[in-house]
Amino acid sequence: MVGIEEVARRAGVSPSTVSRALRGRSGVSDRTRLRITELAAELDYSISRSASGLATGRTYCIGVVVPFVWRWFFGQIIGGAEQVLRAAGYDLMLYTAGDEESRERFFRDLPVRGRVDAVLVLSMDLTEQESDRLRGLDLPLGLVGHEAEGFNSVHIDDRQGTRLAVQHLINLGHRDIAMIQGLEPKPQGAIAPIIRREAFLQTLRDNGIEPRPEWMVPGEFGISGGERAMDRLLAESHLPTAVFAYADELAMGALRSLRRHGRSVPEHMSIVGFDDHEMSEYVDLTTVAQPVQAQGATAAQLLIDQLDERSPKDTVVSVPIDLVVRGSTAPPPKSADERGDGGGW
Repeated sequence: MVGIEEVARRAGVSPSTVSRALRGRSGVSDRTRLRITELAAELDYSISRSASGLATGRTYCIGVVVPFVWRWFFGQIIGGAEQVLRAAGYDLMLYTAGDEESRERFFRDLPVRGRVDAVLVLSMDLTEQESDRLRGLDLPLGLVGHEAEGFNSVHIDDRQGTRLAVQHLINLGHRDIAMIQGLEPKPQGAIAPIIRREAFLQTLRDNGIEPRPEWMVPGEFGISGGERAMDRLLAESHLPTAVFAYADELAMGALRSLRRHGRSVPEHMSIVGFDDHEMSEYVDLTTVAQPVQAQGATAAQLLIDQLDERSPKDTVVSVPIDLVVRGSTAPPPKSADERGDGGGW
C-alpha cells in the first residue's frame, strides 16, 4: 500500500505538505497542490488520519470542556462547533467538569494533553490557575461566554441583554418586577448568572425602582426549577406584575406554575426569558434572542483558523443579541380584580 512518504518523495515535497495539500489547507501553492493531487490519484493513495497525524504532528481532534451536557444551551453550542469541525476534518472530544471533583481532576491531570490540537471551554469562568494550566499546553485555546488572555473568545453582552428585557417591562408600565435567577453561588464558575442578576438590579435602580429581596428567587436550571421558583413567588403576600427569568427554560416552568394556579399570562402577570430556546416561539414567550449554535460554530472556526495560521490568538468576537417580543408581556393589570389575586396584592 502506498504511503504518504511515497507521495511526498515523488512530488519532491515533505509529508506535511502532502497532508496540507490533500486536506485543502493553506500554505501550498496551486501548482504544487495540483501535482500532489494528480500523483495521489495515480498511486491510488487516500490520505489517512493516522498517517497525516504522524506527518504533521496533528491529532485532528479538538477538546471541548463543558460543565453540563444535558442542558439545551450547551447541546446547541456543541452542535454548532461539531458541524464546523467535522466539515474541516476534525473530531470533537468532549470533557465534562460539572462538579468540583471532576473540575479539579480535569485541571490537575489535563487529559487533553497529547490527544487534541486545541481546547474550547464553554461558559466556565476560569480561575487564573486554571487558565495558566491550559496556556501551558501551548495549544490554540478558545472560550465561549468569557474573555481571558491567551484565548480566543466568543460571547454575548449579558448586561445589555438583561437591560433589554427589564427595560421592556418597565416601558410597558411595570414597577413590581421579580427575577428568577440562576443558582447561587455561581454554578461551577459560570459567570452569566451573576452578571444578569447585577444588571437586573441596576436596571431597576436606574429607573427609580427599589428591588425587593423576596422577589429575587433562585431557580434550579430546567423547566421544573422554574416552576418551583414561581410557586415560591406566588406564595408571597405581595406579588409582582412581571417576572424576568434568567433562561427560557426557567420561564417555561414559570408559565406552567401560573397556569396551574389559574393565572393568565400576560393578563395577570408578564413573563420574559433569555435565550430564544427553540420552544419559546411555541409557548409565545417574549425573550432575549442569542444565536447559541452560531457561538459554538464561530469559536470552532477561530481555533481552526489559528491552527492553519490564518488568524492570531486572542481574537474576540461579540455576537449580537436582540429582544423578541411575543405574547407573554403586556402592560400591568390596573386593579386587584384584573390581577386575579383576590385583593392580596
